[in-house]
Amino acid sequence: MNAAKRLEIFRRLHEDNPDPKTELAYTTPFELLIAVILSAQSTDVGVNKATARLYPVANTPQAIYDLGVEGLSSYIKTIGLYNSKAKNVIETCRLLIERHGGEVPQTREALEALPGVGRKTANVVLNTAFRQPTMAVDTHIFRVSNRTRIAPGKTVLEVEKALMKFVPKDYLLDAHHWLILHGRYVCQARKPRCGSCRIEDLCEYPQKTSDD
Repeated sequence: MNAAKRLEIFRRLHEDNPDPKTELAYTTPFELLIAVILSAQSTDVGVNKATARLYPVANTPQAIYDLGVEGLSSYIKTIGLYNSKAKNVIETCRLLIERHGGEVPQTREALEALPGVGRKTANVVLNTAFRQPTMAVDTHIFRVSNRTRIAPGKTVLEVEKALMKFVPKDYLLDAHHWLILHGRYVCQARKPRCGSCRIEDLCEYPQKTSDD
């Protein structure tokens, strides 16, 4: 895909949604961090239901740490893998208190040193909470990048690096949200909604048919 096509794709995505947001509910960088940790192999809707119960009771590192694993588990037990996630969150809260004064660090290295935080989670927090130009590649973004040929790659890291290279700089800060929303609602896994896709004429998906 050439640069002109990529520019037009992101121009249209921006035109349709000038201020894209994550669908996770949060009000502080810490709330976002915890929500993203909880979202692994879970839906944003499910996470939001759990944090709607949790955050009015505890929404700081100290308050959640004081709940303990068992106490935290009672609020997030509707989420998959809640036991291991509760342990990670409690340990993350401890480290935030001890190493970072209760604040969420703003570097990938420091974030990835927290339990339950991998590269994707770190990139989400850096981009969404701190407005750094990072690209968190989830299954939706991986699929859209390869299917459209915006930034093809065989691995998540390859796609991330390709997106960082090929997304026009003026659109890089919000590209993560546009791509994830496009993958979630339009360029879906089983049957992409090509006929109602805003960028269909620019897409290089080789399997498009007249019936899509």
